[in-house]
Amino acid sequence: MPSHRGTVIRTNWSGNYAYRAPRFAEPHSIDELAEAVTGGERVRVAGTGHTFNGIADSADLRISLAAMPSGISIDSARRVVSVSGPVRYRELTDHLHRHGWALANLASLPDLSVAGAISTGTHGSGTRLRGLASDVRAIELLTARGELRELREGDAEFAGAVVGLGALGVITRLELAVEPAYLITQHVYGSLPWPVVADELGALLASGYSVSLFTDFDDAGVRQCVVKEHEGVAHDAGTFDRVGVRLVDGPRHPMAGGPAENVTAQAAPGPWHERLPHFRAGRTPSSGAEIQSEYLVDARHAADAVEALRAAAPAFAHLLLVSELRSVAADDRWLSPAYERDSLAIHFTWRLDQPGVEAALPAVEAALAPFGARPHWGKVWTMPPDVLAERYPRLTDFRDLTDRWDPNHRFRNDFLTHHVFGPRTT
Repeated sequence: MPSHRGTVIRTNWSGNYAYRAPRFAEPHSIDELAEAVTGGERVRVAGTGHTFNGIADSADLRISLAAMPSGISIDSARRVVSVSGPVRYRELTDHLHRHGWALANLASLPDLSVAGAISTGTHGSGTRLRGLASDVRAIELLTARGELRELREGDAEFAGAVVGLGALGVITRLELAVEPAYLITQHVYGSLPWPVVADELGALLASGYSVSLFTDFDDAGVRQCVVKEHEGVAHDAGTFDRVGVRLVDGPRHPMAGGPAENVTAQAAPGPWHERLPHFRAGRTPSSGAEIQSEYLVDARHAADAVEALRAAAPAFAHLLLVSELRSVAADDRWLSPAYERDSLAIHFTWRLDQPGVEAALPAVEAALAPFGARPHWGKVWTMPPDVLAERYPRLTDFRDLTDRWDPNHRFRNDFLTHHVFGPRTT
């Protein structure tokens, strides 16, 4: 995986986006960070390069936090962990597990920075598990004036600032809720025909602590179902038994032909942080040469949304490496894709063909339009800004919030100007 430390990263990790910022800074302290921020006309923070669009780019200055002091501090009495800006999930989870603590959920990849994943609304899977931003209990940001400000859960602006897209300031510290460490077992089932998926989708997604269904949207149906079982809570194998679907023999990559050695261990119980992600730390997820898109729809319409995509598949299936269906519980973070609704997350891993993907996405978005699909902020979509404003009901409130925090628009870029601060709704 690429690293920012000591280097200027010119593209995101998959190579589909080339950063255009003419300047790059790597401060070593809060004072140096404040100097870089206040000295830039337009400023954005470089994370780990796992976004697939221009959200982390800048017309002037990109700042990496890789050289900043990295700190993790657990408060067992309050059941929270304090994490500084440059920390990645793989560092955080190792530290927590060594001390007997855990997070409730994780994304598919452990190499993401904590601040970057939370800022873009990244999530894991589970009908009772909310996105990663729901773990946040406090957030500290360095503002456009070079000042540190903290918001805590319960503050009026807190729910708007957590999934903040980097538009309010630079995240210098986060406080996350933790719980006692636990074991996870991954059960990997074979293919499910579409009629079973249509009839049993809700039950399938609720059959374990965390569940992912992988498909190519072809006639073969769901090719693989990964059920992650929390210790002491047996997963529900009833649907699989009823339709005669068995566990697979040996480790399987979710993408046909993908290297099995890159996926986290299956079948045997193991530590939560080594089983909840799909991919091992430091390993290439999916194919590496890829583009990603993701849309979240209301869980009440999950089966209908899947059927709509099946009908539209001839327009996009030739570009698809694999698609993943997951569930995400509702939360209250304003720009979370699961804001105030339990959701089905539909993830697409595309071939590395930017023009082809951009040409195919309107068919995907048209199929999902009746279900109010919301795109993941860090991935690729073609939805116009006025539609985006309709799908995210607190977007206007978020615009007002950022105007208060950053009146001179120092943290804006072309991506935010187009998608977030474009047409205003009243």
